[in-house]
Amino acid sequence: MAISLQKGQRISLEKNGSSLQRLCIGVNWGAISKKGFFGGTKKEAVDLDASVGIFDANGTLLDVVYFGSLTSKCQSVKHSGDDLTGDMDGDDNLDNEVISIDLAKINPDATTIGFLLNSFKGQDFKDIPFASIRIYEGTPTNVESVFATFDLANDASFAGKVTMMMGKLYKEDNEWKFHSIGKATTDQKLESALQSFAGSYL
Repeated sequence: MAISLQKGQRISLEKNGSSLQRLCIGVNWGAISKKGFFGGTKKEAVDLDASVGIFDANGTLLDVVYFGSLTSKCQSVKHSGDDLTGDMDGDDNLDNEVISIDLAKINPDATTIGFLLNSFKGQDFKDIPFASIRIYEGTPTNVESVFATFDLANDASFAGKVTMMMGKLYKEDNEWKFHSIGKATTDQKLESALQSFAGSYL
């Protein structure tokens, strides 16, 4: 059974006595519901962008993977591509964007892999009905086994925020672990969001 994570929770990637080496981080989010002119509701597409920052032990940014650069220099982190809409018809339990990671091939200097979610058009996170990530074994098109899930319930702290610090993989005692964060920020650009992440979570 998959682990259901809460904000701030930390877990090892151990399964059946060994650590996961190849995994996917799937990101899912919903479109915004707005009232129509003649009653009822209409859906507004939400273009969120999942991004990855890879850092060393000194906090130096080694690499960035996002919709404009889909593969890390070490070839171990890959992005599935840009989703421009979110779930237009409610939560379909499928990932909008997927980050694939092979920890056995990651840059040996890497000690932290941060996962961010930016609102490309500046849409407020308080208006986005849901956002979640799941850690699983498989590929972007084939989920073999879900290891953990992290659902971000919308709350008042999201108001006015356009970036989400989702979580991070971090190396401790030569073992990779995951820390669920779920912190919204006002950073509008990926560069500043990565700086904020480094300042708070490294």
